[in-house]
Amino acid sequence: MRVELAYLPVLAATFMLVFARIGTMVMLLPGLGEMSMPVRVRLTIALVLSAVFMPLHRNSYNLDLRDFGPVLLMLGHEVLIGAILGLVARLSMSALQVAGAVVAQQMGLGFVTAVDPAQGQQNVIVGNFLSMLALALIFATDLHYLVIAALNDSYRIFAPGTAILVGDVAKLMTDTVGGAFKVGIQLAAPFLIFGLLFNLGLGVLSRLMPQMQVFFIGMPLSILLGLLILLVVVGAMMSTFLEFLAGILRQIAPYS
Repeated sequence: MRVELAYLPVLAATFMLVFARIGTMVMLLPGLGEMSMPVRVRLTIALVLSAVFMPLHRNSYNLDLRDFGPVLLMLGHEVLIGAILGLVARLSMSALQVAGAVVAQQMGLGFVTAVDPAQGQQNVIVGNFLSMLALALIFATDLHYLVIAALNDSYRIFAPGTAILVGDVAKLMTDTVGGAFKVGIQLAAPFLIFGLLFNLGLGVLSRLMPQMQVFFIGMPLSILLGLLILLVVVGAMMSTFLEFLAGILRQIAPYS
């Protein structure tokens, strides 16, 4: 009995290419790609997803290992596709940082920063809260399944070895960034109105009673009222953001 092993190098190269696309996307995804996530967990997730997708899309790769130039070129192509998919999901999360910065400024907490456990850098504490809450809701509402669907659909949108439509990718990125900024301002709209009315009231009060220390009264009151408003509207804010995120993910998973 003779065992044929000639297919193993091609199979290994195919798995490497699939892993390059999926691993790059997992590295950039919100939630899974955060600095607080252990590297071994991210690696395990990428390897498991690669093992699942490789039998489905193995025939999409036409490899000739006698010449490594095209293989290396395809490897860079796969890494670029994974980066595009991951960055789209990552940029959509910036809406919460925009909203958090505006909300904190209107509440008087713009100077209060803390280390974001997800990104490992200083951010306003309200933005950190909104980001962590959104990540929990993404997994609770099963939106992360759309990410897996986007990986599957990416083999139809970005077939291995075909040229990437730079114009379409640039439009997707700009639309995502513009949409994230727009949604961030929409999420913070109640606090913009609150900040305008509250500061206008403080200005009138300071004119009526010049001897009153308006700052020492206004700052604690602004924080208290801002927290009460946040308690009331946080549900609507998260609902709006999840709808925006679902729309972005459906753009990169149009066939699922």
